[in-house]
Amino acid sequence: MKSRKSKSLVALAVVFLVLIVDQLSKIWVKTHMELGEVIHITNWFKIYFVENNGMAFGIEAGGKLFLSLFRIVAVVFIAYYIHKLVKENFKTGFIACVSLILAGAFGNIIDSVFYGVIFEASYPGHVASLVPWGEGYSSLLHGKVVDMLYFPLFSGTYPEWLPFVGGQEFHFFRFIFNVADSCITVGVILLLLFYRKTLSYSLLSKKEREKHDREQIAKTDADTKITTKASVDVKANVKANTNTKADGQVNENRNANANVKASEE
Repeated sequence: MKSRKSKSLVALAVVFLVLIVDQLSKIWVKTHMELGEVIHITNWFKIYFVENNGMAFGIEAGGKLFLSLFRIVAVVFIAYYIHKLVKENFKTGFIACVSLILAGAFGNIIDSVFYGVIFEASYPGHVASLVPWGEGYSSLLHGKVVDMLYFPLFSGTYPEWLPFVGGQEFHFFRFIFNVADSCITVGVILLLLFYRKTLSYSLLSKKEREKHDREQIAKTDADTKITTKASVDVKANVKANTNTKADGQVNENRNANANVKASEE
């Protein structure tokens, strides 16, 4: 019970901390920068204020209302999934990774659902501010997601011989994203690197898990029998070698005694 409670607290702490950092950074950018404004931190890192109607990294797919509703359904599903993981006592690290994804999705939902009704529109030459509920630039569920993290690690020109893009400039990494996007990405990468088997097992039905557990027990038993048999064989060989050496030593002693006796006669 105590273990489950601690895992619940870890999940809540991850979600809470990510939401605080994500929303504070977005609100600061929204109320201090013009749309398209850039703050130069280093040559490879800039704060670049943009807004998008789409999903992570500015990718757009489907209408705005559809995306907002999709995000809400996804967050509800992930929250229920984490509840099951805690209840079934999965590893804390695994729960934390899924919580990162939940926090990221939830962070972008706040923008989509509420920003349109509580903020003025942002555009070049104008810094937005908070407004009374309903007097914002759009309606509920139609807000734009604030992005600001830009890492142009290097840039160059495509070789002329490349089809379609030859001679054009390119930038890596060209995507502009936010804290919520990065948490989703990090959570997914960690799951794939360290918890692939755990993820697969957690998504199995009850019947499939029972079958999987029986197979694992049978495999463990088979491995144990093989290990035990190998151990017994090794002990038998050691004993046989020991007996052979002992018999050889006895024969040598007998021969030595016989030689001594013959010599004395």
